[in-house]
Amino acid sequence: MACTAVAATRLGLGLWGARTMQARGYNLESRQFSSSPVDDIGGGAGAIRDAGGAFGKREKAEEDRYFREKSREQLASLRKHHQEEIMHHEKEIQRLQKEIERHKSKMKKLKEHHDD
Repeated sequence: MACTAVAATRLGLGLWGARTMQARGYNLESRQFSSSPVDDIGGGAGAIRDAGGAFGKREKAEEDRYFREKSREQLASLRKHHQEEIMHHEKEIQRLQKEIERHKSKMKKLKEHHDD
């Protein structure tokens, strides 16, 4: 599962993608689905798919749509997280710049006091 999770993360699929890859028999070494009679339908993931035909194709289409939507949600979440990180760092920069100015002011006062 760990290798599958790493591969799924690299592909941007998340936890559900890793589980799907594992359930479908994704071979990490060859990076291909394992051979089965239902490969042309989409990997053999259930009774409806095994039966083939229109129901199998519909099942695959719905599953693909679901994972595309999940990927979009994960990408949006990641973008939001990075925006929040940027805002946090910008605030931290402002705070540190104020600290620098405060220290410079103290040094200036010390220098003025010493020159007197």
